[in-house]
Amino acid sequence: MEAVVILIMALLFFAFVGLGVYVTVKAVGAARRGVDRTITQARRTVEDTTLRAKSYGQVGMGGELAQLRLSLRTSMRATQEALTTGVASDASLSESIGLFERLSEYGHQLDDELRRLERDPDKAQAAERIPELRERTEQVVQSADSLRWAARDRARKFADDDLASLSEQIRMESGALRHWAAVDPDPARQDGTAAAGPSQTWPEPDEGTAGQGKSAAGDSADGEKASGPQAITGRDQSRQPTYSWQKAPRPESST
Repeated sequence: MEAVVILIMALLFFAFVGLGVYVTVKAVGAARRGVDRTITQARRTVEDTTLRAKSYGQVGMGGELAQLRLSLRTSMRATQEALTTGVASDASLSESIGLFERLSEYGHQLDDELRRLERDPDKAQAAERIPELRERTEQVVQSADSLRWAARDRARKFADDDLASLSEQIRMESGALRHWAAVDPDPARQDGTAAAGPSQTWPEPDEGTAGQGKSAAGDSADGEKASGPQAITGRDQSRQPTYSWQKAPRPESST
């Protein structure tokens, strides 16, 4: 039993040690990547500042090469940021990113060639190659700009469509909120109720019923006139109502 407990404790100890080592390695890797990213950005900023200063301060071949490198790097970086930002909301830009990665390979090769040409001691040979490098740089920059502006136009078109749909929905909702008057859904019912008049009326007699009543009344009157005045007869005692408090009638004597 004690051996089992010791074995479980040993396994837990090695598990915690392994987890600690894994977390430490991941943290060190993340810190190293952050440092490398910071160094790369600092080096890029310094290099861009140097190229900008050379393009404005130098004349001749050195200034032209610096201007070509600066325009190439600026266009490629702007296109990369636009595509990376847009693919988060538009998955169809993944194909454009693949095309840009292929273009970036040519751009890096061209930038390295321009950098080597700046340090080339043979200035005459370097000057002969500038027209070719300028044409290649313009082609790469034009392709990168085309991708960037197409992605921006696509994002702006989607934003305009969403705004138009939202504006239409808001317009309909505003109209519904302003329509506060109660409307009867059955206009025929509303007109009939208004023209109905009093809710209770006496029914008029039918023509047949009225004629029968008049003929019966006429026959009764004619019969009374033909028979003349009738004698007054006594009450029929058998048909009179009786009550519990009345006395029974006494029979008449035959004598």
